[in-house]
Amino acid sequence: MGEKYGIVTGASRGIGRAIAEKMASEKVNLALCCEKNTDALNELAKELRRRYEVTVYTYQTDIGDPDSVKQMTDDILRHFSQVDYLVNNAGVSYVGLLTDMSVEQWNRLISVNLSGIFYMMKAILPSMIHQKSGSILNVSSMWGTSGASCEAAYSASKGGVNLLTNAMAKELAPSGIRVNAIAPGCVDTDMNAIFSEEEKKDLCEEIPIGRFAEPSEIAEAAWSLMNLSYVTGQVLGADGGFI
Repeated sequence: MGEKYGIVTGASRGIGRAIAEKMASEKVNLALCCEKNTDALNELAKELRRRYEVTVYTYQTDIGDPDSVKQMTDDILRHFSQVDYLVNNAGVSYVGLLTDMSVEQWNRLISVNLSGIFYMMKAILPSMIHQKSGSILNVSSMWGTSGASCEAAYSASKGGVNLLTNAMAKELAPSGIRVNAIAPGCVDTDMNAIFSEEEKKDLCEEIPIGRFAEPSEIAEAAWSLMNLSYVTGQVLGADGGFI
């Protein structure tokens, strides 16, 4: 079995970090990026190199900016002979009434959460198509399935991710490339730090399993989904039974 190579966007914290850790533990060489939290990303890369003896490159990249994505992916493809895994995890959220949201906030959220996946796939797919193999995982959300009050834009972006996943799975299957998504529910990450302890308690009461997920639990499910050879075009709910 030859060397494996993967890319994880938004890898400095939360779900992206956990997925990167899982992939490194499975001996996948990695290219990791984030937009702002570069110190944490570089510390993670250092730890993964030490613990798992894999190659790890890091990039400061705005996934919502096609020029930034192209600059990063051009460099990755100079280093990696192939890309076996692409994990599109980078995302931003907005909590509030849609009527209070500015056009700039809407455009920014869509550019990162949805257009960013297009930018990444457009850059990496020629390599995967050439090698006639690859696995793409898009990190969605349970709100992309059902929609959430005060998270309309976020829900719309993740709904788009789900349908993009379905469509690209059909488009890429003849090339030996699988495309799936994972739709987490409430996960104990910095993104959910906006909720008070009381709000978190109320949410836990609505989750049949009765608690938030740990990022590592989402990473385990993601890794399994990425490696199921006959599964493509699926959106795996990982929400503790919420939806």
